[in-house]
Amino acid sequence: MFESYRVFETTLAGRPLKVETGKMAQLSSGSCLVRYGETVVLCNVTMSEKPREGVDFFPLSVDYEEKLYAVGKIPGSFQRREGRPSEKAILTSRVIDRPIRPLFPKDMRNDVSLVCTVMSVDPDCAPEITAMIGASIAISISQIPWDGPISGVVVGLVDGEYVINPTAEQEKKSDMHVTVASTADLVAMIEAGANEVDNETMFNGIMAGHAANQQIVEFIKGIQAEIGKEKVPFESNDPDPAMFEAIKEFAIEKVRYALDTDDKRIRDARLLPVYEEVHAAFDEQYPEDIAKIDDCLYKLQKFVVRRWLLDDGKRVDGRGIDEIRPLAAEVGLLPRVHGSGMFTRGQTQVLTVATLGSSGDAQLLDGIDGETEKRYMHQYNFPSYSVGETKPSRGPGRREIGHGALAERALIPVLPSIEEFPYTMRLVSEVLSSNGSTSQASICGSTLALMDAGVPIKAPVAGISCGLVTEGDRFMTMVDIQGLEDFFGDMDFKVGGTHKGITAIQMDLKVHGLTPAIIKEALEKTYKARLYILDEIMLKAIPAVRPELSKWAPKMLTTKIDVDKIREVIGKGGSVIQKIQAECNCKIDIEEDGTIFISSVNGEDAKRALSVVETIAKDPEIGAIYKGKVTRLMTFGAFVEIAPGKEGLVHISRLDIKRVEKVEDVVNVGDEVLVKVTEIDEQGRLNLSRRDALIEVEGLTPENTVSDAPRAPRHDGHRDGGFRRNDNRRRDRD
Repeated sequence: MFESYRVFETTLAGRPLKVETGKMAQLSSGSCLVRYGETVVLCNVTMSEKPREGVDFFPLSVDYEEKLYAVGKIPGSFQRREGRPSEKAILTSRVIDRPIRPLFPKDMRNDVSLVCTVMSVDPDCAPEITAMIGASIAISISQIPWDGPISGVVVGLVDGEYVINPTAEQEKKSDMHVTVASTADLVAMIEAGANEVDNETMFNGIMAGHAANQQIVEFIKGIQAEIGKEKVPFESNDPDPAMFEAIKEFAIEKVRYALDTDDKRIRDARLLPVYEEVHAAFDEQYPEDIAKIDDCLYKLQKFVVRRWLLDDGKRVDGRGIDEIRPLAAEVGLLPRVHGSGMFTRGQTQVLTVATLGSSGDAQLLDGIDGETEKRYMHQYNFPSYSVGETKPSRGPGRREIGHGALAERALIPVLPSIEEFPYTMRLVSEVLSSNGSTSQASICGSTLALMDAGVPIKAPVAGISCGLVTEGDRFMTMVDIQGLEDFFGDMDFKVGGTHKGITAIQMDLKVHGLTPAIIKEALEKTYKARLYILDEIMLKAIPAVRPELSKWAPKMLTTKIDVDKIREVIGKGGSVIQKIQAECNCKIDIEEDGTIFISSVNGEDAKRALSVVETIAKDPEIGAIYKGKVTRLMTFGAFVEIAPGKEGLVHISRLDIKRVEKVEDVVNVGDEVLVKVTEIDEQGRLNLSRRDALIEVEGLTPENTVSDAPRAPRHDGHRDGGFRRNDNRRRDRD
């Protein structure tokens, strides 16, 4: 039945890699089932027969689908179906997209859809890498024009040694997680998170990944040679060269004048009449290709910017090649938030706000990678007004999620552990103005906000980007690229890090890949720029982490109790914990190991709740003093609750230093009083003494206390009377 069914096998990082074709999804342009260990991913690519009309870009969509059956889970939604993709799935889609997109013809306008469906997950064999390799195979064996293949691996650093595709256990000990994608001879994509590793360590890790990729690239080439379909021709969308040359001759000086400014608003205003003049001069000449006149003007701007950079060493805004735009940093801008920081680089400006919460505020995750929650969240918003546009807000898209994740990755290595700082942290970066490198400005702004909030980070982190222009074997890099240099350049190499080393990298390319020389130069330039930003700008705005949290931030206390006592702290139906939270105006979160987090804006409320929790969790001890609440009054004394469910009797003779005639003369229901445990009987019932607590805590004695009434003489039957009172008390309890 499956005459075209083929199986191809190799190994990757010591684990079997098996590719099956010709059995499933035979109507796709290209399809393969990839098995890496016990991870299984089905990859399919299709292309429309005709180009999409009215678009000036290559319409490629990449979807990485996480199926919860892959890890034996049923979705927790009401529908019990997978819903919108998780952030992890969106980020993986972007990682797969970045190395494959530049290898498609830039002038092709046919829709191409790539879908990678994760069907089984082995934690030691990353489905993300399996999907990237499968995507490369599916496109390579299809009829779709593409200049691949590529391969991808993850590089870890465990005990000082590079590890290709580390296992789940090795990942826990690894000092870096670097995803490297490569063509046969160039590095096509880098995505990295690291624990402050130096440039040399990072560079060597990238090269180790690049070397490992060559084996898989050759493996894919063998599959392509054996079963690959012939690539089909396509209709080019490039404008006629003669048309471009005519418009270039007519408008090049006008375009040069329009672009020659450091102000994006002035540049845009200058370009408007240029577009109008060109259309007035050429619309009648090219009536069938009016839409392509704008393409010619775009190409002309790109030509001018690239010639300035390559031939004259000139940047659009007049800066030197390695000169950073004017910078500014501020903290404490918003009075009621827990921390805020604004970072400005030229016309790019980002305001980040930090909010601290309890452990119960952590983000719950339901994905296929085993991660269940996040105590640090970084979110990035890019409103249309930041670029002077009027588009309505539709929530975060893939770009916003990707930039937020990059800033999050850059800061995670310097965050305090939950034991050092038992808070959940949410940072929100609001892009106020954008002219390039907003993701790196959000890293800087977030560091400022964390320091302003009093979060004891290990070191401040800054972010900077490096651009690239290539022509044949020629290349030049420039630091801190603005919008036009990003649009018309070949690379956006983003690096976040501390004085000590790199914490995050993300590389976007428009060319097939980078040579080792370009990577090394980009790392060196971003390192120097990063130190300047940290020392000359950020640390002058806030030299150190604030010594105290904002008065509006919750105060957090922690304790650990025996797991057997958790039930008592929670109470039936949550009654006990709800009562503590209501009375102490706090929030309590309990972990499975017995760790308890108590948070309240008022520190005294948190301390009071902690005392109650510890009283419940620890059996009362004779001689211990507690603050309790009077719950009932009897003629022979008062009952005092020292913790929910733990109540004892203060006999009238133990209510005060002086003689007490009536219980109501000393206490009322609802009063908070200090009491000392004087006895715990064989049934666990408590005898309490307010008198002894006053003597011990406040130093009161009968001698320094004036009695309101003469003390009645003791009668000979006092001991018997005592027993009678205790019997009354017990009968009352019963």
